[in-house]
Amino acid sequence: MPLSEQEQRLLDEMERHLLRNDADVVSADRHGRTVNYRNVTIGALLVLAGIGGLIAGVATQLIVVGIVGFAAMLGGVILAATPSKAESAPLTAPRPGVGPTRASSPSSSFMDRMNDRWDRRQGDR
Repeated sequence: MPLSEQEQRLLDEMERHLLRNDADVVSADRHGRTVNYRNVTIGALLVLAGIGGLIAGVATQLIVVGIVGFAAMLGGVILAATPSKAESAPLTAPRPGVGPTRASSPSSSFMDRMNDRWDRRQGDR
């Protein structure tokens, strides 16, 4: 069932608004940290090896093997969850017209006008 003309316009406006706001999130400074997939892979393998060591320690009733398995699991999770430093420039550059300054003109969307009004109220406090 196709959308009506009004529904299509509303959907287009919502998409533009989301893209505008999501661009703020995407271009937000992540303090130069990125996901290192090699560390995630090695960390996952360490977690699996640690689970095996923990099960082996319980099965053989050797506490030391269980502790080593648990330590391997913990190290794998820490390795996988720790982001690495970015070595290159950010992939996305801020787009012109996107950011904290928005023009409050009749052509701007309803949500932009509401956001501007909210920002002005917060600035008055």
